Amino acid sequence: MTLSPHLSFNGQCAEAFRFYEKTLGGRIAFMQTHAESPAKDHVAPEWGDKIIHARLELGGSQVLMGMDAPPPHYAKPQGIFVTVSLPTTADSERAFKALADGGQVTMPFQKTFWSSGFGMAVDRYGIPWMINTEEAR
Repeated sequence: MTLSPHLSFNGQCAEAFRFYEKTLGGRIAFMQTHAESPAKDHVAPEWGDKIIHARLELGGSQVLMGMDAPPPHYAKPQGIFVTVSLPTTADSERAFKALADGGQVTMPFQKTFWSSGFGMAVDRYGIPWMINTEEAR
């Protein structure tokens, strides 16, 4: 079984996934617009260049998926976080700073009782993140 987060965006999915690819070191394995899909007749023409499905592969079997949800189907994420655990404090802090840039820090990156580095932020695309360090405190 594989559990994969699927993120909804309000028109910024392509930009966000290129940013996540660079920030998290993954590879966009698939990205298709609404206009390129069999569902092209079910969205407004001005929505054709928005993403119907994106797949970002991250180290092994880790996958992040996303799409632009056409109006009125988009809803701001609530009650969830995408959690990323990185091997070193330096890796975690770099990712945290990149994800927090242009967004909102909800818990500054710091040492905690369970981790040598942990922080929480909502990125510039409205996605809530928890960044955790795997190395022992």
